[in-house]
Amino acid sequence: MAAQLRAVRARIRAVKSISKITRAQELIASSRIIRAQQRTRAAEPYSRELTQAVEALVSRSGSLNHPMVSEPESISRAAVLILTSDGGFAGAYNANVLREASRLRQRNTDNGVANAVYVTGRKGISWHRFRDIPIEREWSGFSVRPSYADAEKVATVLLEAFTASAGEGGVDEIYLVSTEFVSMLTQRPAVRRLLPLRIEEKEGPPPGGPLPSYEFEPSTDIVLDSLLPQYIASRIYYAMLEAAASELAARRRAMKAATDNANDLIDRLTREANNARQAEITSEISEIVGGANALADANAGSE
Repeated sequence: MAAQLRAVRARIRAVKSISKITRAQELIASSRIIRAQQRTRAAEPYSRELTQAVEALVSRSGSLNHPMVSEPESISRAAVLILTSDGGFAGAYNANVLREASRLRQRNTDNGVANAVYVTGRKGISWHRFRDIPIEREWSGFSVRPSYADAEKVATVLLEAFTASAGEGGVDEIYLVSTEFVSMLTQRPAVRRLLPLRIEEKEGPPPGGPLPSYEFEPSTDIVLDSLLPQYIASRIYYAMLEAAASELAARRRAMKAATDNANDLIDRLTREANNARQAEITSEISEIVGGANALADANAGSE
């Protein structure tokens, strides 16, 4: 009985230590997510205006024949950029985005398209290495607080692969697999095609109003060559910021659930310890009473 009580108390101490860690992780994620949301909102105007400029350039150039906006005649290889986290304790955050990336790779394989995998985040890198999935390039160390310089490094590598020939390992398409921040409770994995740009003809005025009237010099091709690298870097940077906010929100939710579960387990183990202690006391009292009765019977027999 005493051994059982000691075991239960040891478990209570261990669960309390775990509860302190998960609570600290929850508080850290809660403090960081506000700044992550602020960085996302601060980057949104630039990304929106740059996207609008590219749309205006493409829509007002009817005879534009540029590899970054023209659909390839045949697709033999596609680049898949996957944004994952550097740290754990984020629930199903990484599992969801990696599952979405696996679906994309399988779809490409079914269509006869080879995949060139590019991964950011230690969790995604280790996941691919464990399954012996080749990785073209990998980056890590900035999932929670990405910078524009990090996005530019990734964009430069992807654009070099896009402009390279097939014999040099070039790609015909570039896909981005990341997590969209919908709310503190909802983060949604998403697949976007970065290149070639999809041009959709829609009836009626654009949602944000008519596109501004730009004049492009010296030519649309040269302007597009200068504008598109910034556009791709901006898209990747904004996706990184959304992924960072999503990662922190997922970690906060997972750590809160872990803390609540630990507290529930502590309550259950405390009741179990109290029952064990009560049983031990009852057993001791029973032994004392039994010994007293036996002593009394012995004394009565001697008289």
